[in-house]
Amino acid sequence: MPQEMTAAQEMTAIEITHPGAPEVLRPARRPVPQPGPNEVLIRVAAAGVNRPDVLQRLGKYDPPPGASDLPGLEVSGIVAALGAGVTDWQIGQEVCALLAGGGYAEYCVAPAPQVLPIPVPLPLIDAAGLPETFFTVWTNLFQRGRLQPGESVLIHGGSSGIGTTAIQLARAFGARVFATAGSTEKCRVCEELGAERAIDYHTEDFVAVVKGLTGGRGVDVVLDIVGPDYLDRNVDLLAVEGRHLSVAVMSGSRATFNLRSVMLKRLTLTGSTLRARPVADKGAIAAAVLDQVWPLIAAGTVRPVIHTSFPLERAAEAHALMESSRHIGKILLTTGWLPASS
Repeated sequence: MPQEMTAAQEMTAIEITHPGAPEVLRPARRPVPQPGPNEVLIRVAAAGVNRPDVLQRLGKYDPPPGASDLPGLEVSGIVAALGAGVTDWQIGQEVCALLAGGGYAEYCVAPAPQVLPIPVPLPLIDAAGLPETFFTVWTNLFQRGRLQPGESVLIHGGSSGIGTTAIQLARAFGARVFATAGSTEKCRVCEELGAERAIDYHTEDFVAVVKGLTGGRGVDVVLDIVGPDYLDRNVDLLAVEGRHLSVAVMSGSRATFNLRSVMLKRLTLTGSTLRARPVADKGAIAAAVLDQVWPLIAAGTVRPVIHTSFPLERAAEAHALMESSRHIGKILLTTGWLPASS
């Protein structure tokens, strides 16, 4: 790798100057971080924008202890330096990585177990849209939710980064897929990605529609990003032995629901967050995703859905778009740098 890739002492990064609207995101100059033991320094080509970044900007989601104060939970780029004890990676490799923070920058540090190769032939920039959503969907839908071939799943927020990923993976692994979305266009995209039926939640009752399509049985799994506003209806829609998976709480964190239905139908209500989990946990998820999902991406069966990208310095515009919910799939930030091979 050219020496100049590791010679930089400073970098441009996006700071949260104080909690508030997107405009509080400002470019700043920072020292290039140095990788510690079992860490990798990545020269960033692109970073994914995610809802947790918005919550952090609003002052509602602090980084875990020891994590960077910069937003950004996923990146793609090239290995620029190796910390002590790292043997699985080489300087110059194209990679993507899951982070606990720090992705909105020209360089970032990632724990080595959370770094993955780019699935060929996926473009390096697009790979920045993989780690956060694919890790989240895999651990929830397949590990915690135990979704099996032939089962049925309802995916809320089907046009989001989580939703577009979940639809494709559920379909690829043989499930019957339903989804909700907020417009005719978003529903069309969900169906193109593999949903048997997408329901516009503004104009249709998703419980009635899905029960009608399943002969009144309901679904085996619900993957939910909404939270309390949907919980009671989700419980109603779940079949006997159904599993409810909470991965976000967009409508709040406290809910009232029919506990008797949970008992009568022997339901499992579970969920998870990813950011604060130990490196060993996230490394295990990475290994499973590499084994089970990366071949699907390489084959073109599954892909990250990229809505648009913004230059890193325009992170405020990217956050404004995310909060508008006018996008479908992922929003990326690009640093303007690419290796000669890309």
